[in-house]
Amino acid sequence: MKIAHSCSLVAAAFVAVGTALTPLAAETAWPRWRGNSLTGVVDGARPPTTWSDTQNVRWKTKLPGAGFSTPIIWQDRIFLLTAIETNEERPAPAAAPAPTPPPEAAGAKGGKRGGKGGGFRNSGPTPTKVHEFAVVAVNRTSGKVEWQKVARREVPHEGHHPSHGFASASPVTDGRRLWASFGSRGLYCFDLDGNLQWEKDLGDMRTRGGFGEGASPALAGNLLLVPWDHEDQSFIVALDKETGAEVWRKNRDERSSWSTPVIVEVGGKLQAILAATNRTRSYDVATGDIVWEAGGLTPNVIPMPVVGHGFVYVMSGFQGNSIQAIKLTSRGDVTDTANVVWHRRRSAPYVPSPVLSGERLYMSKTNDAYLSCLNALTGEVHYEDQPLPGVRGIYASPLAANGHLYVVGREGTTLVLKDQPTFEIVATNKLNDKIDASPVMLGRELFLRGHEYLYCISEG
Repeated sequence: MKIAHSCSLVAAAFVAVGTALTPLAAETAWPRWRGNSLTGVVDGARPPTTWSDTQNVRWKTKLPGAGFSTPIIWQDRIFLLTAIETNEERPAPAAAPAPTPPPEAAGAKGGKRGGKGGGFRNSGPTPTKVHEFAVVAVNRTSGKVEWQKVARREVPHEGHHPSHGFASASPVTDGRRLWASFGSRGLYCFDLDGNLQWEKDLGDMRTRGGFGEGASPALAGNLLLVPWDHEDQSFIVALDKETGAEVWRKNRDERSSWSTPVIVEVGGKLQAILAATNRTRSYDVATGDIVWEAGGLTPNVIPMPVVGHGFVYVMSGFQGNSIQAIKLTSRGDVTDTANVVWHRRRSAPYVPSPVLSGERLYMSKTNDAYLSCLNALTGEVHYEDQPLPGVRGIYASPLAANGHLYVVGREGTTLVLKDQPTFEIVATNKLNDKIDASPVMLGRELFLRGHEYLYCISEG
């Protein structure tokens, strides 16, 4: 098998994010969801392997409101999103007529079980209280909240899944501006001191089963790409990052998905690869035209793709399992062609995104406490469905750094494993907090956002 120029592709994709980063970026910037790499590997990071509520916690800060938004970092500031429920009661907003959802993707495993939305009524009640949707800036050294800006105050038009919330997307920055998406509550551009530059309302989503919203925007050069997959007309839109003006919009034959686009440069052009139920599609960032597409995933796609070895790896683990390695040089409809280099239908993640470390592809099984490690070039199994002792479910996406793999469980337990083809636990660490946001690493620091606190884990 001939593997295309993986190193150059990943480096080009890094440039495509639109951030003017220096060689010190590994210790000073985590500018977007999943950080600097497109793999879940954090080059240069050397965080602790052991900690507890009383060991190696440099600081912890009580956070306002609730949210699963994974933080981002620029130099000495940490930015995250939150939704703060107030005591102000208002009547629930009038519900829009229920849409007729599109049919399930042909061949999707278990697709018929859901029918037209059936079996997915897991949302909480429609809220009646005003929520404040806010951006929070925290000092990286001290943990002190430097500023908190309320972007909008309103009663959400629908509820969310019991294990979800109203502030799950990560913001993104280029070191000069900060873009924050609250989905149906608007898209906002701030400077790094919290001054509003522009805002845009893209309408109200109606998510499948009222699960809620969560896809993060992606920065690609001078454009901000916003995915909008829901039960009405889905689309992806590209906005001018400086003004918020719409540059292009493409309708999508999709229902609710929660995946974030991955930006990569192929053949000198930027592409935005967005995984979803009916199709994974790669868009030409400049025009919005589809470069290639492939079917084969299951419903309710959430994991963000990872890129390496000349491939993009896409996967989903709801109502079935699907993992695909697709050539980045694909063109047209590549469903069931040789451009899908390998396809596996076992043990895929539902919420967490995978990690690609060298030739090892790590992923959880659905949201359960099991881990698999595959050969990324062939799809062959190193180990599969390995139980993770002490962990009770996973929403956070793992990270790899300094020869270790960090897997964060929902009940606050993090397993540190050897980054190798055989399963070996290095340490088990417990915080007295629930954790659904993904970990962030810079230098010798590990940042964990719990339901109650934001933690800086460091030996120094």
